[in-house]
Amino acid sequence: MSLQTRLIELERKHRQLENAIAQAVASPSSSDLTVAELKRKKLLLKDEIERVRLTMPEPTLH
Repeated sequence: MSLQTRLIELERKHRQLENAIAQAVASPSSSDLTVAELKRKKLLLKDEIERVRLTMPEPTLH
């Protein structure tokens, strides 16, 4: 899997977690623990996205 493909996949998962968090917060039946776990996973994905971006080569202007 290329770095670009990996980055796209991580960003997709990050957006899915954002949606899941929004739904959990809006739902009166979801617990604070569930929301905290989703936020923790989102933060881990954000860190992974940053690591992938840092390893990607810079585009050249030639």
